[in-house]
Amino acid sequence: MAAPQRQWGTTPSISWTPPTEKEILQNEELTDELKRQGQYEAPSETDKKQALLVQLQKIAVEFVKHVCRKNNLPQSIIDSAGGKICTYGSYRLGAYAPGSDIDTLVVAPRHVTRDDFFEHMPSILERMLPPGAIEEMKPVPEAYVPIIKLVISGTDFDLNFTRLAISSVPWELDVRDTNLLRGLDDRELRALNGPRVADELMQLVPQKKTFRTALRAIKLWAQRRAVYGNIVGFPGGVAWGMLVARVCQLYPQATGSVIVMKFFRIIGRWNWPQPILLKESEDHPIQARVWNPRLYPTDKYHLMPIITPAYPAMCATHNIGPTTKKIIIQELERGGDITDKISFGKLQWKDLFTKHTYFTKDYKYYLSIISGSTTKDAQASWSGFIESKVRLLVQSLEGQGSIAVARLFNKGFAREHRCKDEDEISAVLQGELQYQATNVKTETTDSIKDPLHNAVAQGGADATVMTNGNGETTHDDTEPHAFYTTTYYVGIELAQDSTKKLDVSEQSRDWKDQQCRSAGFEEGRNFLNITATRSYDLPADVFAPGEERPTRAKKKTAMKKAPIPGQKRSQDLSGMEV
Repeated sequence: MAAPQRQWGTTPSISWTPPTEKEILQNEELTDELKRQGQYEAPSETDKKQALLVQLQKIAVEFVKHVCRKNNLPQSIIDSAGGKICTYGSYRLGAYAPGSDIDTLVVAPRHVTRDDFFEHMPSILERMLPPGAIEEMKPVPEAYVPIIKLVISGTDFDLNFTRLAISSVPWELDVRDTNLLRGLDDRELRALNGPRVADELMQLVPQKKTFRTALRAIKLWAQRRAVYGNIVGFPGGVAWGMLVARVCQLYPQATGSVIVMKFFRIIGRWNWPQPILLKESEDHPIQARVWNPRLYPTDKYHLMPIITPAYPAMCATHNIGPTTKKIIIQELERGGDITDKISFGKLQWKDLFTKHTYFTKDYKYYLSIISGSTTKDAQASWSGFIESKVRLLVQSLEGQGSIAVARLFNKGFAREHRCKDEDEISAVLQGELQYQATNVKTETTDSIKDPLHNAVAQGGADATVMTNGNGETTHDDTEPHAFYTTTYYVGIELAQDSTKKLDVSEQSRDWKDQQCRSAGFEEGRNFLNITATRSYDLPADVFAPGEERPTRAKKKTAMKKAPIPGQKRSQDLSGMEV
């Protein structure tokens, strides 16, 4: 009699069928395509990252000992205090692209504080790493997620910190132990949740290699289709990972290629808002708030709830709104159609990873949300704050009867300008680019990887928005000075039956006023404006090389026809008020 098969997840698996030769070949083809798309790093780079993490582990132990010695603790406590480095995010899941950050957490015992981390860790890093190894080090202690941004020998690290209410943190400590959560404050709990979720997730997938292949493919697809990014209302990397993990649980012996093909149909046709759960929820004596729509009314409004598997269970997709849900489901349906054709040999895997057409043909009309500042650090903070809030503007637009879709692009475009006076700054805030610095390339917010911007964006209303200096900026009025902007674009699709002139001035004004009343706004240093843009007037730098830009349609000269009684006029943005 065969041994009973393990149940993965909250329901029995759909199929335990081993892969066919065809499916094995398709998996090899998928892996080859991912390699061609640059989704695997060289073995030497992997070895370098592992060696750097070994160094950081030694540094973490020395940091804890240093603080113990500073506090004059007994030698016995110093010797046993320990200290541990944990990774989380894409690196821990094993589905990261070359050049990706490594999310890293320093876990310390109770007598080491966050203040100690920011006071002593930088100098210990400089002392223990080889000369010249640190290419960048930027502490961001006041942010919602306090980190030290590090670049060591070309590898990016986001170094976070938490302490546990125990006297010793041995290297072999399992952070999945829920007893470690006792006595932690919200920040400490939030920090520890990163590696706890990643470690728990990896224990809940039947085949880790299969999971990682499929997740690499789904992440690449989501990034290419611009449906990636928690802050702007799409699933982030870990959320996409949980979705892939759920499909792996349903097909425990499938190849990565089969998981990808099943993924689009299962997730695309999921009965939302039924949550995605990788395991049954669990209780714990610390009584932390967990996702539960029966107890917490706000949880009922989550449209596509994907629930983290580690206690306390949280919704990783609470930012998804009606439009982003609609876009995600459309893209999943499109992905399913493509993978069906791949299965029958009519298309190739490269067709799944075709870039989005957000700027080239999806919309005729756009709103440009332009934030600006007079210093680079002030703009990093201000633009991060605006990024965390712009989805609220989109939500207000979704309630406008004349708008069928208001879709926020998932990246901002950072530009640097040279302005001599307020008139030129005003022109820049209207979307004019004649003052843009010719020697500075436009970059997207995800490629800049600014730690201040990212920290504030993740924190939103709870973030401390920081500016550089005392708020006064002096310039020689005869010479142009730097002015920094970050622009977010919202594509507008008009309702088919609309007969009214589109007016979003009230929503725009209310949202703008609210942001400019925030604690982070500084008059004369921070700026914000919203303008209407047609597709053929979009800046050249939002298009990739070789992409065909929209052009203005030529007017046809024809006899003017009498209007047909009862026919509705088409909507026009020529006089859109913002």
